[in-house]
Formats: sequence, C-alpha cells, structure tokens
Amino acid sequence: MDDPLLYLNHPHHPSSSSPVVVSDPESYLLDTPPIGSASGSFQNEGYLGGGGSDAGLINEADYGFSRPDFRQGSLVGTVELYDRHVFLCYKNPQVWPPRIEAAEFDRLPRLLAASLTARKADMKQQTRLTICEGHDGTETSNGDVLIFPDMIRYRRLTHFDVETFVEEVFVKDGEWLPGSPEALRGWYIFVCCHSTRDKRCGICGPSVIIRFKVEIESRGLQGKVSVSPCSHIGGHKYAGNVIIFGPNTKKEVTGHWYGYVMPDDVPLLLEQHIRKGEIVDNLWRGQMGLSEEDQKKSQELRLLVHGGTNLETRVKDATQINDASANMCGSQLDGTRCCQANEGSPCCQNPTFQEKREDEDSDFPKGAAKFMAETKNSRKQASLSNNGKGVGARKVCSMPTWYECWEREDTYAALAVIGAAISVAFAYNCYKQLG
Repeated sequence: MDDPLLYLNHPHHPSSSSPVVVSDPESYLLDTPPIGSASGSFQNEGYLGGGGSDAGLINEADYGFSRPDFRQGSLVGTVELYDRHVFLCYKNPQVWPPRIEAAEFDRLPRLLAASLTARKADMKQQTRLTICEGHDGTETSNGDVLIFPDMIRYRRLTHFDVETFVEEVFVKDGEWLPGSPEALRGWYIFVCCHSTRDKRCGICGPSVIIRFKVEIESRGLQGKVSVSPCSHIGGHKYAGNVIIFGPNTKKEVTGHWYGYVMPDDVPLLLEQHIRKGEIVDNLWRGQMGLSEEDQKKSQELRLLVHGGTNLETRVKDATQINDASANMCGSQLDGTRCCQANEGSPCCQNPTFQEKREDEDSDFPKGAAKFMAETKNSRKQASLSNNGKGVGARKVCSMPTWYECWEREDTYAALAVIGAAISVAFAYNCYKQLG
C-alpha cells in the first residue's frame, strides 16, 4: 500500500471558514506554456520528474490522454476501503519527491505519516494521508490539515506539534490546542499531479486542474467549489485522477473517486455530480467508506434504474416510508382501527395490487422491482426473528387478505340488493294508496 492507512476518530466542528482557494494553476507549471486541451507536450524536467538527459520532451502520446492504455481498464471497485481522508497542505507538486511521506528533508509530512502509523492500533477508523498544495499566506498555508468527511481544517501544524496533534485529535477524539478546528463549507476537488511519482499524472493532472478553474469561474462557483493538486492517491494508470468531497442529496459528506478524467469531462462533473448530486458512472472508481465489492454493487444498483436514478436512495426512501407507516399503525392487533382511520396509508392497501403497480411502472424496471421485493422479504424475515422475540415485538399493520376483501365486497352487494328491494316495495305501496 503506497499511502498509510490508519485508524482515526471524529473531531468536532465548532467554527467555520471559506473553502480552499486553489493557487494560480500556472504556478506549478513553471515555464511551461498554458495547457488548454488534452493535447500538448510538457518540457518542465523538474516538474515531470524525469531528470537527467533522458527527460527532455515528454511525449503526450505516451503519457497523456491519448496513451495506449487510456480508458482500457475497468474503473469501478479500484478504491481500497477507508473511512477518512487527511490532506496536509505542503509546498507544491514540482518539489514533491516521489514518496513525500518518507522524504528525509520534508520533516512535516514524514513525521505525520510516521505518527499516524505508530498510533494505528489506538485509532478506530482507517484513514488515508495525502499531500495537497500549500502556499503561505493563503487559504492553504503550509501546515494546514484538512479532514474529510469531517469537513474541518486545523491551521499551521508544525513538525514540533505532530505527536500532540495525533494524540489529541485522532486518539483521544478531542481538539488540538492551541489550534482550533474550523468547519469547511462547499465542495473540495483534488486532482493528482504527482509527476515525480508517475508522468501520466504529471501530464493529465494540470490540464484537468486548469479546466476546473475555468469552469468554476465561468459558472460563478468561486467560494463554493475549490480545486487543488495533490500527491499520489493510487492508480496512476487511471490518470487523470480526481476526488470530490461534498454533501450528497441527504446532506451527508461523501468522497467519490473518478478516473480517466479529461478536461472535457470537467463540465459534466460540475453539472451532474456537484449540481445534481448524481454520480458519473462511466468515470467512477469508487467511494470512501465502501469496500471494493460494495462499490461494484452500488453501481449495479444505480444502473438498474433508467435515467441514472440512484436505486439505493429509492430503496432507502421506500423502506423509511414502510417503517413510518408501521409505527403509525400501532400493533398488529390494532391493524383494523389503523386502516379505518388511515385509508390512504400504504399498509391498508392490497399488497398484490401494490406489487403489480411497481412492475407496470415504466420508470421502475422489473429488476429494480424484484430487488425491492427481495429487500422487503429480507426485512420481514429480520423482523420475524427479532433476536428471538417473535412477531409481537414489531409493530405492523394488519392487511386484508383476498378472502377478507371478497367477503367484504359480497356483504356490500347484498346490502345494496336489500336496499333496492325495500325502495321498490315502498314506491309500490305509495302508488296503491294514491290509486
């Protein structure tokens, strides 16, 4: 594993600050010409990490978006399971060594990585450490630490403070003093530009960064969406590699990884992922907090629904509705009174008819309906077992069976016939009296 994975805990969120503002993208390209498309060559030996006489001109056809292996591999399920991502703001890509977390002369990242590794057994969550660009006097000053999904920032960590910082924040689940955590707002985008580790990210990453900058400005998203170059995150063969942190439709902060991202894909990511909250599946590598297998299952469920609708969200919403209805209706013995008082409640409708409606819904594929039915059945089995407590421990609605519905309809018909006969007899009696 290239980056240390450690166990961390949750700090608090007492204050707020604005999103990270990326530095001028050309600042880490040195004297290279501006990059506005997927084509073009890089001549910055120091930034691309080639060094020596063989560095020279780096051929985009070998390392850029037109390289032979570009978009040839499967993306989904290529993110190792982890729960939290820590970004240390430190210098810029052109001076990062291939393994900055182990560099002798870069004490801060080396000591932070070593301390997190040493306290691994004392922490509860797997956490990935990555370096992002830092510039003194900006919103990403050297030594600032960003923590996701916690969405907090600690200011100006130094190598003297590392041991105390790790102990107080990650081991004791507290706050680091004299530092104070600041709550982060908005969306945070990180693009791997670690050229000394791999030339593919050295070519692809800056192009993607610049396009993000252009689109963010043209859409008026400054202060709401930020982008920053970062060090190795794993899977350089998927360059351009992008990670997006931000709230989903339920206001939960998530971290999604994308691969094979080209500059022309940037508008789609901003429109679909950030504005609409929908995952771009053809570029999606995985998600923080999910295992490789769960990432694959998550995408399979999304693809079951037409139009890219997220099936997982739909299933969760449906189960929440069922639970709310069950709680409202009371116990199984009170089911009859429940349906009399709540005729529109889902629990008072014929289950056969409900399943038929789901199958006939043009926006709800049969595969999704089957998944919903299996989910309901599994939930029913779980409620029946309920740790051996039996059915009575779970509040459910009493649904009428087909026999009960038939019997009820037959009674109504008989009453209607009797009423009609009485009406005819009364009318005939009045006619005779008038005659």
